[in-house]
Amino acid sequence: MQNHGYMSGRLNLPFTGIATFGKSPYVEDWDSIDADVCILGAPFDFGTQWRAGARFGPRAVRDASTLFSFGHAGAYDHEDDATYLDGSVRMVDLGDADIIHTKTDESHQNIEFGVRKILNAGALPLVIGGDHSVNIPCISAFADDCAKHGPIHVVQIDAHLDFVDERHGVTNGHGNPMRRAIEKEYVSGMTQLGIRNVSSTAKEGYEDARARGSDILSVRQVRKLGPQVVLNRIPAGARYYVTIDIDAFCPSIAAGTGTPSHGGFLYYDVLEILQGLAKRGDVVGIDLVEVAPSYDPTESTQILAAQLLLNFLGFIFHERARR
Repeated sequence: MQNHGYMSGRLNLPFTGIATFGKSPYVEDWDSIDADVCILGAPFDFGTQWRAGARFGPRAVRDASTLFSFGHAGAYDHEDDATYLDGSVRMVDLGDADIIHTKTDESHQNIEFGVRKILNAGALPLVIGGDHSVNIPCISAFADDCAKHGPIHVVQIDAHLDFVDERHGVTNGHGNPMRRAIEKEYVSGMTQLGIRNVSSTAKEGYEDARARGSDILSVRQVRKLGPQVVLNRIPAGARYYVTIDIDAFCPSIAAGTGTPSHGGFLYYDVLEILQGLAKRGDVVGIDLVEVAPSYDPTESTQILAAQLLLNFLGFIFHERARR
């Protein structure tokens, strides 16, 4: 519908309309996906060990993403002299996986179902959580894809190792996902960046992770090495699955999370690694988790998440087009 007045069409400012991710089209029928990248919300936070609230993460990140969606064709970056996410990148929002309260297995199965639909359509899945346990069904969804296209290397950006095997019978909480991932025969290895300070994973977990092929670096180690040296430690030409826990960032810029950990990354610490990954290999899956918006009245946390994801998508598809 056109606006009244001297101009026709819609200005479509960020605060108008339905808040899909990046104001992308909403696709309700998951059997009719025709896109390059699909956003799927996973508003599940029953796996948390302390503060809940990440169930509201997908909605908050979507809302924040409209800040970067002014309706023009792509986003020009003067430092890179490149326009990202122009009209050639087809991005759609599938809404959320159905979450069944108190039912972890069933909720995870619904998330896995959504990711499989995206992969079967030949699109890149971007899942917004939810707590970090939603990574478990995301990785499980790659079984058939990896059988066809080869293994994935998991790049985790996080404050915590999340490598607990089992604790009091809990095997699928937000402290378990990286252990569950490395058990998959199609996960070739891991790079775990930002891990620091006191952790929910005991020393044995770190030893187990390294024995299974994980490269673990703290924030201080990443900064000392520099982004290029860190990237050189990651297998070149691989298929990467990237999982980003917002608590990887310093709570001074990302307070809205259930388990904040001081001494975290700042924005460009992570952005430069993500841009390098897009150049180094093929990013085939992404999740961003643990945004709990009620703990950040400034809304900076979800804005950080949205900005990071949109830039990352821009890098990925720019490199794909260049190749």
